[in-house]
Amino acid sequence: MQRPAANACHVPSLRPHELMKSVKRESDSTTRAAGRQLCGAYVALAHLSCSYYCYIDLVTRGWRSVMPTGRRREGLISARKVAGFTQEGLADVLHVDRSTVARWEAGDYVPLPYLWPKLANVLGRSRDELQGLIGPSAVTREFNPDDSFEPVFTWLDRHTGWPLGRAREQVCASAAISTRDRPNPPRSVISDALADYYAPPTSDYRPYAAHCGRVEVTTSVLTRPAWLDLACSLTATGEQTAFEGGGARPPAAVDERAAVLRLADAAASGIRITDVPLYRLLDVDPQPGALRAKVGIASFVEYALGVDLLERELTEHLASGRTARPGHMPLRDRQLPDVAAVLDLPGRLCAGGVLALTAIARPADPFRGHADFVLLVQKRSAQVVNTADRLSVIPKSFHGPLADRRADARIGVTLRRELEEELFGRTDVDRSAGDLRVANPMHPTRLSAPMRWLTEQPGRLRMECTGFGLNLVSGNYEFASLVVIQDEEFWPRFGGDVEANWEAAGLQQYSTLDGDLVTELIGDENWSNEGLFAFLQGLRRLAEIGGDRVQLPVVELSC
Repeated sequence: MQRPAANACHVPSLRPHELMKSVKRESDSTTRAAGRQLCGAYVALAHLSCSYYCYIDLVTRGWRSVMPTGRRREGLISARKVAGFTQEGLADVLHVDRSTVARWEAGDYVPLPYLWPKLANVLGRSRDELQGLIGPSAVTREFNPDDSFEPVFTWLDRHTGWPLGRAREQVCASAAISTRDRPNPPRSVISDALADYYAPPTSDYRPYAAHCGRVEVTTSVLTRPAWLDLACSLTATGEQTAFEGGGARPPAAVDERAAVLRLADAAASGIRITDVPLYRLLDVDPQPGALRAKVGIASFVEYALGVDLLERELTEHLASGRTARPGHMPLRDRQLPDVAAVLDLPGRLCAGGVLALTAIARPADPFRGHADFVLLVQKRSAQVVNTADRLSVIPKSFHGPLADRRADARIGVTLRRELEEELFGRTDVDRSAGDLRVANPMHPTRLSAPMRWLTEQPGRLRMECTGFGLNLVSGNYEFASLVVIQDEEFWPRFGGDVEANWEAAGLQQYSTLDGDLVTELIGDENWSNEGLFAFLQGLRRLAEIGGDRVQLPVVELSC
């Protein structure tokens, strides 16, 4: 990393929180001009063991210092205006703060790498043209976590007993050894490793396994026969998920080093980690045609910096050529050492969510052929917290409240919301984008045109839970589901409006009349284990209700 410019203010004796206090004292004193001069300078932290400097973006009384990287980007400003956007409008489309766009245009910062494709698309420019608008400074980017990480840093400081500001220091110091770009092991390698770690399985609970034609798969999702093929309608009568407030919560288990590395990866890669509430599972009783569960509240930060780190520990362990054995993975040995610990829902933080195979009826087409269902499969983007760059069904979401903790507790509520966000373009229901200002985001008057049409008449939209399991990767609960849009008029009318959001790097479609391609897809090693679980369970149910539109090889269970 580049050292500070010669005119930067080098203050190795001050930590960030001490410096902020100093700035406030200066700005509150009669020597306000001196305080502003201090904030206008860049501050280098003490020279760290990895021999580079971290920069601090100081914020005090509504004005902030910036890194002087170049001239005002007039070309970028012009391109935004030609595309018809204000700074605020462009920020909304990209899911960033307006101040971030302003700093790009001022020449103070460059966009994070994951934003380049969408920014180029929104502005109607090629990648090379966008490079020209932003300039040479886009080749490199200083590591500087944005303001959205401050609540996360504060949470980590509080739970580790560190002084305020220490988490930010540690994350900056760890940026150079980020391992986010390390390739993911194949899906079957992960499932086999976890089967070895938790071997032998109990007689009642086994990893989900199935075969389709000559393709046999075993996943990391722990389940039992009574939890499969539920055909449970996600309506008020079929699902009874209740919110349970208060009560004792297990203490947050935080490994300081692992948490710091997770945040360094997130800040460098544009991964969203926000302090929003999640539903933790306390009890569950899935039965055919009926689903009963109890949920409480946990923090997404607590999950992301706690039990979710087991996935990173496992993949790094396997990438180094080591085998997964008890006693060799400290985080897993402490938090999920055996199947009994996985099944102890009240005694641990069990977060998770709902993921659904979406099948949309299409009419016959002279080029495509007979009437069918189109199946949607996503490749997860690099900006999601887990299963990045892997295949999954869509929608796929953590289960958490949007506006009403008690009313939003049902799985069906999250699934309907995620259809709006992940496929129908509703950015205002994205919980990762910040606090909501709308009292009822899912009010009928706010629905997207596709969702409004689907809900106008009974029978157009069908949502069912097809199975339940606990993912051995990090102990997550997985409600496998199926979304069927049964009215074939939807595809000609709204098919062009179906577009994945930022959580997906790509969207693929498969026909339920193409057995060869679907079978080949099942054997793809790039699946996430929970995604494949939901896909196979969705196919089994679709074969029962889809009629002549479905001509696929039978998916048979092996567990």
